[in-house]
Amino acid sequence: MRFPSTLVRGTLIQRYKRFLADVRLATGEIVTAHCTNTGSMMGCNAPGSPVYLSRSDRLHRKLIYTWELVQVRRTWIGINTFHPNRLVIEALQRGVIGELRGYSTVRREVKVGAHTRLDLCLEGDRGACYIEVKNVTLAANRVAAFPDAVSERGTRHLRELIRLKRRGHRAVIVFVVQRGDCRFFRPADEIDEVYGRWLRRATRAGVEALPYGAKVTPEEIVLTERLPLRL
Repeated sequence: MRFPSTLVRGTLIQRYKRFLADVRLATGEIVTAHCTNTGSMMGCNAPGSPVYLSRSDRLHRKLIYTWELVQVRRTWIGINTFHPNRLVIEALQRGVIGELRGYSTVRREVKVGAHTRLDLCLEGDRGACYIEVKNVTLAANRVAAFPDAVSERGTRHLRELIRLKRRGHRAVIVFVVQRGDCRFFRPADEIDEVYGRWLRRATRAGVEALPYGAKVTPEEIVLTERLPLRL
């Protein structure tokens, strides 16, 4: 996924009210950017961090900047939660996710319950494959972890995937690790032990957990390779 226009570099002043971030641009101007990430962003929101913003010229937007990347030590991390679905679809088109080859159509935002939607559904001669996509930014000691905050919604998605698997469908959760410095993935039990228990229960029930790392630069983000799962 290439960014459609050149990103604007700045320095993070603060992130607040979950959806807002004040950034000092290289010109010295201070702007407020939209933060799409509703998680805690643990380890990714330290004041003084180098960041990149995208700029929109749409007249109806209250905030013309969106926070895209943050640099932690030497690693650029993608924090925009609007991108993972697109990254997965592009990876499917490029054949990067070998486990999900062989499907002819992709549906998005698929309703699977009275109050639940999953991100993607692949369809083809092999039947239907339901996919939930999660964005991962948290990491320590080269191990990525999810979630970075208690996620009741995430647990609900796992329960729904288990239900679909028991009904005979293929069910997959893809963890998009938007950083290139990780070698493994694990559930963040210290943050949300309930989610960790349900992820293990889901994999035992046959739900496939596919963590994928990414190459993240100010020019593009692309999925690269599957990361080993530590349960």
